[in-house]
Amino acid sequence: MTKIAFFDAHSYDRESFDTWNKDFGYEIHYYKERLSMNSIELTKGKDVVCVFVNDEINADVIDGLAKNGVKLVALRCAGFNNVDLNAANGKIKVVRVPAYSPHAVAEYAVTLMLSLNRKVYRSTQRTREGNFRLSGLLGFDMYGKTAGVIGLGRIAKELVKILKGFGMNVLAYDKYPDMKFAKEHDVKMVDLPELYANSDIISLHCPLTLETLHMIDKDAIDAMKPGVMIINTGRGKLIRTEDLIKGLRSGKVGSAGLDVYEEEAKYFYEDHSDRMINDDDLALLLMMPNVIVTSHQAFFTREALHNIATTTLQNIKDFLGGKELVNEVKAK
Repeated sequence: MTKIAFFDAHSYDRESFDTWNKDFGYEIHYYKERLSMNSIELTKGKDVVCVFVNDEINADVIDGLAKNGVKLVALRCAGFNNVDLNAANGKIKVVRVPAYSPHAVAEYAVTLMLSLNRKVYRSTQRTREGNFRLSGLLGFDMYGKTAGVIGLGRIAKELVKILKGFGMNVLAYDKYPDMKFAKEHDVKMVDLPELYANSDIISLHCPLTLETLHMIDKDAIDAMKPGVMIINTGRGKLIRTEDLIKGLRSGKVGSAGLDVYEEEAKYFYEDHSDRMINDDDLALLLMMPNVIVTSHQAFFTREALHNIATTTLQNIKDFLGGKELVNEVKAK
């Protein structure tokens, strides 16, 4: 029987994978630990490792997996920036879940926009204390405003459809633009300087690569409209946090909705409520009244969990059956 080492496992992972694994029959060993050199021993005797966004699959881990007889790394996420694909080349196959629910993430990006704009989080806190004043809660009509969408993949396309429903103008940047989609949905494809200069809201939906690492930095923020709202449901390291904080302090950035954070691996998906946050930047963001930080939960819907489990298990089945790996990721 095929044995799977399942890392960074939570109760919802177990429930979802156990439900759908009845159709596949794998022996899944769940571990709370994240995959790293500190936990590599847990992969001995396993055929496959199943990992998530904060597991560490560097060159040393790749070598350790190969030595332990692991033949496949199955990512249960779309991003693969935490995997050294060059090191994996020729040693171990890597597959992913390219689109577990573009609707879930797109809808969540809009949730952050609306919550920030209409100060829903602040209003809720106030009314629970009996304060029903409106001062400090002023928002703006989304209608007629301009959204800048960076990256025009599956998630961003769903976002565009929602924003157009609000009557917003949409600018988009993509290295390989889908001009057909842009034309059909009245999206203006522009370069980044034009997007920065003209967008009231900027939403990030591009992968994390060497090229996009810290793309939102001081220079990018300086080029943006005063009071711009920045939304990030992609990867934390798309934004240089210290520059974002400076932009928020100066007022150049009016608000920020962050479902991801540059150093999130130290904190996200765990309960730290009984201890201090030893990250000054994160602690400061959590205190800012015009910032929402959530715990990388944009994907977290019933439909997405179903798609993650079934696609991951099917990826493994295709590998074991010698079939074409339609969701394989390779070094370029």
